[in-house]
Amino acid sequence: MSAEFATELALPGFMKLKPPAFEDSRGWFSELFSERRMEEAGLPARFVQDNWSVSNNRGTLRGFHYQAPPMAQGKMIWVVSGAVLDVAVDLRPDSPTFGQSASYELRAESREALFLPEQFAHAFLTLEDNTTLLYKATDFYSPEHERGIAWDDPVIGFDWPDWLETPVQSERDTQWPKLDALPRDFA
Repeated sequence: MSAEFATELALPGFMKLKPPAFEDSRGWFSELFSERRMEEAGLPARFVQDNWSVSNNRGTLRGFHYQAPPMAQGKMIWVVSGAVLDVAVDLRPDSPTFGQSASYELRAESREALFLPEQFAHAFLTLEDNTTLLYKATDFYSPEHERGIAWDDPVIGFDWPDWLETPVQSERDTQWPKLDALPRDFA
């Protein structure tokens, strides 16, 4: 795997991606996605759905979301304006890092992306107003396979920023169960 393009973060498979950028006096240009580059890095190159997410306010928390097999989704994520604290939780049943979380601060000006493999739960907290994300998914959205985990689950034990007291959330995201209440096979 090309360390210049893909760098593994604190969980196996959770990757920071740095597509090359070409700069001159006009600004810069970068290929956001290259099937060839993904394949060379040993990452999935087939994506079937693109999503666009806009959050108006700092402190908006979306997640933890995932889809259960057989509709599990890998995701490739960019911040195109603003910044997020992006958090992944390993839900692969046989993984030695099952239930562990890792995070990465993703900012538009970094021109980086993240890759989360299938069977990872995903959440992000906006660090700035008017934050926009684009992300690709390796499988289609399936309401019957949609799942989530409580954002403040003590088993996951993610250390959210001190300034976050009451996040801006959807009603649905306030209702997700704790990790311990989920079946280990996530079916």
